[in-house]
Amino acid sequence: MQSKKVIDVPVRVKYADTDKFGIVYYGNYAIFFEKARTEYLREKGFTYRELEENGYHLPVVEFYVKYFKPAKYDDLLTVKTFISDLKSRAIVFNYEVFRDREKIVEGKTYHICINGKNKPVALPISFINLLKT
Repeated sequence: MQSKKVIDVPVRVKYADTDKFGIVYYGNYAIFFEKARTEYLREKGFTYRELEENGYHLPVVEFYVKYFKPAKYDDLLTVKTFISDLKSRAIVFNYEVFRDREKIVEGKTYHICINGKNKPVALPISFINLLKT
C-alpha cells in the first residue's frame, strides 16, 4: 500500500552537516529523513510522541540511501516523504531529496512496531487508518 499523501519538508544544510570536503556528511541524511518522517506523521494528525506515550515504538530496522549529487553548506533541500508499505506491524517510508528541482538523494527506512518490552506488536488501528488517508 502506498500512501496517497506526499509531504515536502524543507531542510537548510548547516555547516555542522558537512564534512571536511564541504559536502553533507552521508550519515546526516538519516537525520534529514527523521525530520521528514516526524513531520509526515504530524501532518497526518499523529505524532511520534503520542505513539510512544501509548506504548508503541517504531525503530528503524533497515536504512537505504542512494546518492546522485552532493549537497553543500547552506543549500535549501526539500525532502519529499511518503509511505510505500504499511502493514499491521511495519511501515516503509520513502524519501526523495531535491535541491531546486533536481533529485540528489533517495532513500527508505523500514520500521517495525514494538512495545516497551521490545516485543513486536500490531500498530493501533487508529494510527493505521490515519496513515491510509
